[in-house]
Amino acid sequence: MKYCAFLRGVNVKGTSMKMAEVCSVFENAGMDNVISVLASGNIIFNSDKTVEDLKVILEKSMSEYFNYEAFLFIKSKEGIEKILNSNPFEENKDFHTYVFVGIENIETVLMKEFQELPKMQDESAEVVNGYFYWQLPKGNTLASQFGKILGKKSLKDKFTSRNLNSFEKIVYKIR
Repeated sequence: MKYCAFLRGVNVKGTSMKMAEVCSVFENAGMDNVISVLASGNIIFNSDKTVEDLKVILEKSMSEYFNYEAFLFIKSKEGIEKILNSNPFEENKDFHTYVFVGIENIETVLMKEFQELPKMQDESAEVVNGYFYWQLPKGNTLASQFGKILGKKSLKDKFTSRNLNSFEKIVYKIR
C-alpha cells in the first residue's frame, strides 16, 4: 500500500535533515519505493504494515538515527487525495491554506483553539471530513494568534501542518 509520512518539525528551529538521509532511514526500516517531496519531511513509500505499526517503527528509527524525538503522521494515498479534494476554501492567490494532519480528533482541539482566539481580517478555519483547514492572507501566518499557538509544547506530538500546495505536489508524486 502507498503511504505518505508527514514529519513534524523538520528543517525548522535547528532540526536539520537531508531528505536523502531520511529516505535512507525509511529504507533501512523496511519501507519500499521511498521518495521525498519537498524538504519539509513528506516521505512517500510502500509497505504492507498497518499505519499503527508504521508509526511506531518509523518514529523509533528516525529518533535513533537523528537523535531527536521524532513525531510523524501517516496517511494512505486515498487519505491524501481525500484531504486535497475536501478543501473547503476557494483558490485565492493572495491566501495561504493549511491542512493539519494528526492524531484522532485533533481537528476538534484545533477548532476549539481557533474559535477562542482573536482573528485577523479574512482569517478562517473549517473542519471537513475530519481534517482542519486554516486560511489566511499570505504573510500573516506567524502574526496570527492561532499561528502563534501552533508551536505549543503540549501539541507537538499531536499534529503537523502543510500548505495546500504541498498536498498538491504529494498527490502528483504518489500516483
